[in-house]
Amino acid sequence: MRVDLNPEQREAVEFGEGPLLVLAGAGSGKTRVLTARVARLIGRCGLPPERILAVTFTNKAAGEMRERIGTLIGRETRGLWIGTFHSIAARLLRREAPHVGRERAFTIYDEDDSIRALKEAMAEVGLDPRRWSPRALRARISSAKNVLVGPGDYSETAYDPLSRAVADAYPAYQRILANRNAYDFDDLLVESVRLLEDVPEVGDRYADQFLHVLVDEYQDTNRAQYRIVRALARRHGNICVVGDDDQSIYGWRGADLRNILDFERDYAGAHVVRLERNYRSTRSILEVANAVISCNVERKPKRLRTERDAGEPILVVRTADERREARWTTRRIRDLAGRYRFGDSAVLYRTNAQSRAFEEALRRAAIPYRIVGGVPFYERREIKDLLSYLRLCVNPSDDQAFRRAIAWPRRGVGEASLRSLSGAASERNGSLLETAATAADLPGILAAAGRSLVQFAERIGVLATLQRAAGPREVLEECVQSFGLASALEQEEDGADRLENVSELFAAAAVFDRADVDDAADDASDLELYLQSVSLRSDTDDLELEEDAVTLMTLHNAKGLEFPIVFVAGLEEGLFPLFRSTESEGGLEEERRLFYVGVTRAKDLLYLTHADRRWRAGMESRSARSSFLDELPEEWVERRIAGGLAARHGRQTGGTSGTIPTSWSVRIDEVGTGEGRFDWRRGATARSGELIYDFGDSQEPLALASGSRIVHPRFGEGTVLSVNGEGRATKAEIDFDRSGPKKVMVAYAGLRPA
Repeated sequence: MRVDLNPEQREAVEFGEGPLLVLAGAGSGKTRVLTARVARLIGRCGLPPERILAVTFTNKAAGEMRERIGTLIGRETRGLWIGTFHSIAARLLRREAPHVGRERAFTIYDEDDSIRALKEAMAEVGLDPRRWSPRALRARISSAKNVLVGPGDYSETAYDPLSRAVADAYPAYQRILANRNAYDFDDLLVESVRLLEDVPEVGDRYADQFLHVLVDEYQDTNRAQYRIVRALARRHGNICVVGDDDQSIYGWRGADLRNILDFERDYAGAHVVRLERNYRSTRSILEVANAVISCNVERKPKRLRTERDAGEPILVVRTADERREARWTTRRIRDLAGRYRFGDSAVLYRTNAQSRAFEEALRRAAIPYRIVGGVPFYERREIKDLLSYLRLCVNPSDDQAFRRAIAWPRRGVGEASLRSLSGAASERNGSLLETAATAADLPGILAAAGRSLVQFAERIGVLATLQRAAGPREVLEECVQSFGLASALEQEEDGADRLENVSELFAAAAVFDRADVDDAADDASDLELYLQSVSLRSDTDDLELEEDAVTLMTLHNAKGLEFPIVFVAGLEEGLFPLFRSTESEGGLEEERRLFYVGVTRAKDLLYLTHADRRWRAGMESRSARSSFLDELPEEWVERRIAGGLAARHGRQTGGTSGTIPTSWSVRIDEVGTGEGRFDWRRGATARSGELIYDFGDSQEPLALASGSRIVHPRFGEGTVLSVNGEGRATKAEIDFDRSGPKKVMVAYAGLRPA
């Protein structure tokens, strides 16, 4: 067996017995170490494969590791226990089924199965799914199981209404699973802990069987997984964990950073090996990564180094808004096409909603792209749901759009009522929407359902009238308000992310220009043309399926990958880091670790972009650059101002939010249209003009008061007469100079100071 290893890697591979912590920095070859160590235990030390347990976090990684080990030892790895925590747990539970009250042929419920079972449990205990979101309750139960909190313990700390609802449903849900000889994914871990800790004969047998336990990505383990590992390694202490505390980015789903930070406390005398030699990135990229992550307090000290040369400086690019950010990125990818393939570039962002601007810019430039780990923007459920309402406005005969719109949010119209409605529509040779207007008089439809159908048809009629005179954004605004769509999304477990996507839809509608549509009919409304452009944009075509394509993905999905060129987008306070990260202990440090992960995905070129304005929470908001950008080492960074913003700068000063420090020398970048240099200390520029934005806040809603002068994207300037309500329900009455008094929903109105 021969494996090329550097001295640190060899130290980890050849370490003998006892606890071993391998702190493997990004790009340092941890997979090679793990596979070589297992191969050495089998091939050189003569350990039978069945005496080794190796745990990974994906089935793909487990398969690749098994194949590599077989190649290194020159024979099959039959008997070796290698797999994910869940697959290992399922294997244990099937073997030991009599000890846990299940039959061996138990069923493992996926998310949809679990939700259906939970709905039955909710009905059993009298919880209305229209008031309590089953997905929200399921998320709470999952979080409880990750920290080994059962139904009884949970009820003791259930003080708020949602927790009390969970406390009622949790035991009923577990009874249903038991009665059906089923586990959900979380139960696999919980029951394995109970099996290994509470059934001595079983726990002792497996602790004796596995003479060596190895765990990959140890920084991502939760409490249940930690307890499984500890139970299996308690006899001999031959445990090797490989991970990087600087890449712990899954705290939001239960991963416990303390597991890796406290390893030396948990296993006295543990040997520590640091893999700090990076085989991926240029020195400039690593210097930026080291500087940023060193700002974290909760970490093991380490510093990445490389034998590669410095490479090009990291570009920090400031743009006017997210559309210009996407256009600048697209042009940069096009300019690099002579040196790199499209497939060499990846655009990473904090939230899925950010993909919309990049999708549109890449399509316009005819650059192929693929979305990894996500759904294309216009294919996302909430976007398709909302567009179905708009489709009905311009085409009342669209029965498919009717069926989708009437189904969400729930309005008491069941399948039986829809069948009766469909039958009546067929008899009349009419559309479902047209027939819904008379549903109160139709047989087979309950009174409540009939009223809902009539009300739905009336509201669509109002929107249909509005769309003939208003733009797509105004119709969207009225649609969301009239049908309570934002409120419905807020009730969902992932409602915040879905509302971000709706906000992006508002942004796309607000900037729509009928002049961009080829052969637009004169009598077509703006909404009709907008929907036409959306349908063409969302059609699946060969462009997205090309192998040589730009990759779009969230930063979380990028972990474990690498690309020659990386763009990290949306580096603004409130977005990255997310605003809510400041509200939880350790949240900001996890956001910084996520930024570190994004930076270290880059091999050759790294671009960091931020925008002065961005659509957030249903409105176009001012943005301040991310605090992470202030942590970069200036000697390895070049700052640029892009495109349209570059022509208007000139009077920002350092020291306030959203401005550029006086110590920065900033370059103006038009990408393909010439460049100029601007020094903030001298206040001189190669392009004349004045910066029209003066941002002092960050992703915050516009502060309104009676008498304030504002600008609406369609109605122009006006004076605020009154403001009523709170949060997303806030309404403002505004006297517009050109069109008189109007009431708007502030969250979706796109207002800005006059």
